Amino acid sequence: MLVVGIFSGILGALLGLGGGIIVTPILVIGFNLPIHYAIGASIIAVIATSSGASIAYLKDDMLNLRMAMFLEIFTTIGALAGALLAIFFKAIWLNFLFGILLVYQAYRMWRKLHSKKVDAPSTKEDHFAQKMQLNSSYFDKSTHQQIDYKVENVAGGALAMIWAGIASGLLGIGSGMFKVFAMDTVMKMPLKPSSATSNLMMGVTAATSALVYFFNGTIKANIAVPIALGILLGATIGARLMPHIPAKRLRQLFIPVVGIAGLQLLLKAFNITLY
Repeated sequence: MLVVGIFSGILGALLGLGGGIIVTPILVIGFNLPIHYAIGASIIAVIATSSGASIAYLKDDMLNLRMAMFLEIFTTIGALAGALLAIFFKAIWLNFLFGILLVYQAYRMWRKLHSKKVDAPSTKEDHFAQKMQLNSSYFDKSTHQQIDYKVENVAGGALAMIWAGIASGLLGIGSGMFKVFAMDTVMKMPLKPSSATSNLMMGVTAATSALVYFFNGTIKANIAVPIALGILLGATIGARLMPHIPAKRLRQLFIPVVGIAGLQLLLKAFNITLY
């Protein structure tokens, strides 16, 4: 479980996914654990990934803190609503919607990867982004350049964050894919600060959901603790590696992970499970 945690932490920190989407299938398939205990452990995994990666991203000034605090308002509301709904409703009907969204995200990223303007910073002015001081900059260690970027379509990004929070609470995932989708695709934020900011936000969102799962008895210490310890180490390593990796390589790694996750949700929507 420590090794699983380290691997999940590295990949989660690199892509802003939280590691939970990696932990759940490995625990169910490799360790033969019941799905609800695996989901409880994945929630703790998300918090651990956020804790390990966010410290490094803050030191590197990669994280857009104002953006994270603003959008977290909407994800926390969604996460609390999703966790409460999970008590009364089955989430199968939502799997189709979230699955389609993830497959669409993978397609949009694939199109962006083959575009001549891939990862080019947005130049469009957004009045609300200016007023909230959400525009920022970061130093790209792979190109040794200071990159200034602007944020657009803040309202659309906020709406996407509510859905991200619902996905986290209802489906037991960190919803990092939806957060990166909102910032990278909807708000036109570069991929690297999108991933870094997503890591911080996931910890707050998952902590909201974790309270409900803890009182439901689905978080077991003998499962969650070794996973969390491994992820803390892995997330720290991944956060140190990410600034040095070109954005194009990160996008190439992100596309199959998101695409597979989307297909998995679509299969679950039709009651077809691989584990």
